[in-house]
Amino acid sequence: MTQPAPGALGPLGEPVPAPKPHGLARLRNYFLTGLVVAGPVAITIWLTLWLINLIDGWVKPLIPPAWNPNSYLPVAVPGVGVLAAVIGLTILGFLAANLVGRTIVQSGENVLDRMPVVRSLYKGVKQIFETVFKQDGTSFRRVGLIEWPGPGMWSICFITEPARGALAAGLPGPDHVCLFVPCTPNPTTGYLVMMEESKVTEIGVTTDEAFKLIMSMGIIQPAEALAKAQVEPASPPPQIDASPSRAAETEAAE
Repeated sequence: MTQPAPGALGPLGEPVPAPKPHGLARLRNYFLTGLVVAGPVAITIWLTLWLINLIDGWVKPLIPPAWNPNSYLPVAVPGVGVLAAVIGLTILGFLAANLVGRTIVQSGENVLDRMPVVRSLYKGVKQIFETVFKQDGTSFRRVGLIEWPGPGMWSICFITEPARGALAAGLPGPDHVCLFVPCTPNPTTGYLVMMEESKVTEIGVTTDEAFKLIMSMGIIQPAEALAKAQVEPASPPPQIDASPSRAAETEAAE
């Protein structure tokens, strides 16, 4: 009697246990596990320190020596420039919110308006900042899908603003929206696309999840939104008493 050849399931239908890795395979698995754990932490710390040092290099020369703790401490304290920048920007915003501050800002903008090249650059950058950081704005807060660059191919896009003015007048058909289609894996570059609003499918994905999807080249997928519809139970139809006694009472009342 011939014995059945063992396969994915053993001769009796039981699963065959996977072979245990040998010594070198175990070391490789341990190394990859450590790399997965330590890699994101190390890169996050490096980027954070790089950003702090960059801001410190810009702001520290502007701090008076008496207010700079690095001038009298034996060890350089990182983040002094970041703290000074946050305090300075907060004070600047407070001053610009009152009448005197608005007058000073308006006087400075009048001076910049007389400079041919600086005027265009300043106005463009200011408009971008006001559009992106305004409290009630929706720019780059809505993520959508469009069939682009060709039929059957879909791309992630960020819905910026509806087309207005001369741009809307020059576009044929119904209402259009301006879209930013980022490139992978660098989302800071991309394409500006004007498309009909009806052809844009807005999806329930946050901007952070969209950036992770783009930068990871599709590896990090957004979490599935579990939307549970609250369905109210239908009220039962009214019960009609069709008994003979009830029918007789109805005819007597009529």
